Amino acid sequence: MNADIAIFISIALLIFTVIAWIKFVVTNELNESKSTILSTLGFVSVGVAVWNIFVSSGDLTILLIVGTVLSLMVYLVGIYYSNSEISTQGKGYFWPLLAIFVVRTFLFEPYQIPSGSMMPGLKEGDFILVNKYAYGLKINRTDLPFSGNQDPDYGDVVVFLEPNTKIPFIKRLIAKPGDRVAYRNKVIYLNGVPLSQELISKDQQEYLLKEFFEENSRIIRITQPQRNDSMSEITVPEGNYFVMGDNRDNSNDSRFWGFVPRSHFFGKGSLIWMTWECWLCVPSFSRAGYIE
Repeated sequence: MNADIAIFISIALLIFTVIAWIKFVVTNELNESKSTILSTLGFVSVGVAVWNIFVSSGDLTILLIVGTVLSLMVYLVGIYYSNSEISTQGKGYFWPLLAIFVVRTFLFEPYQIPSGSMMPGLKEGDFILVNKYAYGLKINRTDLPFSGNQDPDYGDVVVFLEPNTKIPFIKRLIAKPGDRVAYRNKVIYLNGVPLSQELISKDQQEYLLKEFFEENSRIIRITQPQRNDSMSEITVPEGNYFVMGDNRDNSNDSRFWGFVPRSHFFGKGSLIWMTWECWLCVPSFSRAGYIE
């Protein structure tokens, strides 16, 4: 089943379950059997919705909005019928859901690094916090900000929706609208000027380099120094940006699928708070710290 359809059906089932529960409480028809059935249906509907959002790399915002509005309606219905059981349940869910919605939509969102494209700074399994207000406030990930519109800057570790798949990616911002960018012999050329590099270490076929741009620097990784993967100079269109992974030879980025529209940015990588490399691994906090 299509993930969007499954999410829609799950949300509809959740709403039906809540309405049925209110009806049974108001009419004094709620017994242990009905309560168990409704609780199970509610739990399953939320679980299915969350699972489909997770596997489709979707956004939990819609589910949080539905839950917040639904719990508020339950609270108001309880007040209308002067039923303390209904109003208490509604209020008990409303405030936590509202707080989660505000924090996750406008402040910080957790994100797990899905690949090694940003090594050595970020590695697969790192859990980071995405600063959602860094580039302005918005609800939908692909909308333009409705407040505090601040554009991404050179060197930012940006989180965005890849234009073709609409899957969240994390990369390094290299070029802005109007910039000319090229990639030759493992060196980025920005507006005709090569970004300087400094060798940090060399281990067989792995090179760690410090790359400089203006006052910013970052550590990049080269694993195939002999491979010729040059990119001719291109100009970044208005309203778009060019991004690359720090693991230059193992990154699916703007060199292959093109530019990122401004509206697709939804946050900036802020800090690593945990690393969990596999289901059977023990979570580690040794890499915790701010992202450079």
